[in-house]
Amino acid sequence: MPEKSEEFDTVVSGIGRWADTSKLGLDKAGVTTNKNGEIPVDKEQTNVPHIYAIGDVIEGIWELTPVAIQAGKMLCDRLYDGKSLFMDYHTIPTTVFTPLEYGCIGYAEDAAIEKFGAANLEIYHTKFCPLEWSLSIVDIMDEDKYNQWESDKTICYCKLICLKNEDERVVGFHYAGPNAGEVTQGYAVAMRLGATKMDFDMTIGIHPTTAENFTTLAITKSSGESAEAAGC
Repeated sequence: MPEKSEEFDTVVSGIGRWADTSKLGLDKAGVTTNKNGEIPVDKEQTNVPHIYAIGDVIEGIWELTPVAIQAGKMLCDRLYDGKSLFMDYHTIPTTVFTPLEYGCIGYAEDAAIEKFGAANLEIYHTKFCPLEWSLSIVDIMDEDKYNQWESDKTICYCKLICLKNEDERVVGFHYAGPNAGEVTQGYAVAMRLGATKMDFDMTIGIHPTTAENFTTLAITKSSGESAEAAGC
């Protein structure tokens, strides 16, 4: 293969990770693990009835510190305080703090299609330019810089994945743009409460913010129309 070189302003190394359970003696207790050392559970209960697992060792969940803390508290409450609430692993909000930040809640589009079927979903989306970017000072005498700015203006993106047969209940929330953590955190409450697309539509957006784009989404993927944001 010929050598190739390019210049980048950002390089991300993602080598993956795995649950370090090999030295816990789980095999001696009869606890099942998968090939990555993760533990399959049913509501945090392993295949051994009196042994539970929470946090990053669980198979197929977000590996996030707040998730583990919350799950641990709720497990203690069930075991020792007579409570019955379980961790909701389907509406966990999270953000990737890359230069263009990304926040999400619930199902990715592919996962939603696999779970519910494409015919049962309506997907709303839009590209947009944050006001703070449109007001940026640009040296238009530098043609390359100006062209790059023009192409990046609509790199920000909003998407809601809605379940048709449940009044368009929102099962997937995706945002790429500034302050993704702040935007995503607030909407996580709405998703926990089973918000529908109409709930988003009936919410008054705070102008001019990036978060308000979720209150005005109108273009569906199924329509084939452009996702480029229109003006006021």
